[in-house]
Amino acid sequence: MDPQPVSDGPDQRRTEMIRRLASTHANAPGALLPILHLIQDELGYVPDESVVIVADVLNLSRAEVHGVISFYHAFRTEPAGKQTLFLCRAEACQAMGARELERYVREKLKIGFHQTTSDGRISLEPVYCLGNCACSPAVMIDDAVHGRVTPERLDKLLDQE
Repeated sequence: MDPQPVSDGPDQRRTEMIRRLASTHANAPGALLPILHLIQDELGYVPDESVVIVADVLNLSRAEVHGVISFYHAFRTEPAGKQTLFLCRAEACQAMGARELERYVREKLKIGFHQTTSDGRISLEPVYCLGNCACSPAVMIDDAVHGRVTPERLDKLLDQE
């Protein structure tokens, strides 16, 4: 029986890209975080297969790599939505209605923090200050900061995007 040819599909190319990024930076001091950032910058997230590859290249345990990915909220393990909605959770925003806005967003989008809507349109992320305290509550949609956001205003902002 002849061996099956190795697939050259998207998964194989992604695996090779992850191994190349990890190998290229493996000798840098404290290489794990920079490698994970490079993978996320390239793919938009850190896929599960990265754990095994990065652990192998850096001679770390899978638990060490997974622990770093799960500890830092900056790393995504699933693809992000087309838009990212950052909701400020700092004290000034909470005092001005951010908790109510959070409840509204969770109910409207049917997702929690670090999740993406089922249609892949919006990812919801917490942030702990957007520097817009005088205009609380604040949100950021992709790179645009918006202040004095009410549920009605948020609906309009999301419809514009």
